Amino acid sequence: MATKYENVKQDLKQKITSGEYAINQKLPTESVLMAKYKVSRYTVRRAISDLENDHFIYKIQGGGMYVDDWRQKDTHSKKENKFIGLLSTHIADYIFPNIINGVDRMISDHGYMLVISNTHNDQERERESLMEMLDKNVAGLIIEPTQSALPTTNADLYDRIRELGIPTVFINAIYPEMEADFPYVTTNDYGGERKLTNYLIEQGHKRILGIFQVDDIQGVRRMEGFTAAYREHPDIFLDAQILMYQSSDKLVNVFDRIEGYLKGPDRPSAIVCYNDQLAIQVIDLVRSLDLTVPTDISVAGFDNYQIGEYIDPSLTTMMHEKEKMGHDAADLLLQLIDGKTDGESIEYDPSLIVRGSTSPYKNKE
Repeated sequence: MATKYENVKQDLKQKITSGEYAINQKLPTESVLMAKYKVSRYTVRRAISDLENDHFIYKIQGGGMYVDDWRQKDTHSKKENKFIGLLSTHIADYIFPNIINGVDRMISDHGYMLVISNTHNDQERERESLMEMLDKNVAGLIIEPTQSALPTTNADLYDRIRELGIPTVFINAIYPEMEADFPYVTTNDYGGERKLTNYLIEQGHKRILGIFQVDDIQGVRRMEGFTAAYREHPDIFLDAQILMYQSSDKLVNVFDRIEGYLKGPDRPSAIVCYNDQLAIQVIDLVRSLDLTVPTDISVAGFDNYQIGEYIDPSLTTMMHEKEKMGHDAADLLLQLIDGKTDGESIEYDPSLIVRGSTSPYKNKE
């Protein structure tokens, strides 16, 4: 558990590095800080002393405390800093190890080391991760945004990153309001889901259930692709079914809703899922209801998760350039660091991978 002095120090440091207290701005007096943090004068002075030693604060005798040019001490060595920060919403599972591997292979070949932080798709944790990277004075950042379809609570830190000129590349998604500020490497989620849904419609499926996580922009784009495919077939538009959820929702509640569709009078003949991880669990749910995949219900995912190729039946999905995405994002970042490019974004057009979990619709009525 952090001590009172550490809490004061870290809060002041965050306000300085985020730009809330600008360089050369006069800071509140010791008495004001004592009242604000409800601590003793000794505690405030100890925190200030540490920050002064770390070149975040300087004092003018008789004139108070001011924010030091805390970045200036590292400017001369920016090129020599060989750490690159990577923020990911997950690290240990699903497609993320492949992305991280692609990044690491590329940057290690150029003498850089990777510093990884896991945000768990939580905006407060993303804030902590960004603060940590700013503190480390990393040479560049690769960021998978947190809950990218929602307004970010960390806009001030991203503004600071831009002001400081820290080379930054987003992967998988980007906050829509930042598209003009940072380059990104993404998948055409809209086009991919539209392609997948049209394929199932061409296979005779009319009543398709689309399940999408909508606090991430990937899920929103995939849902838009799903509805776009149905707009191309106005005669069956009313047969479309959509279930939306957020990453904070309990999965048991999401699967209760899915089960309701499967037991209802308008049971879908096919289900498209936000990703392969969800699709694999949906297949298990379908089987638990004494239904078979794909005979009774076709199921498809997105991302080409490696395990999906080996389950029975193997999973129909859309391609995701996992390791290539990591490689290309790292390559783009290295070019930004070296000043070789202004940063041209990359978007992959995913291919459809048809496997055993989908089949043509068979009318059993």
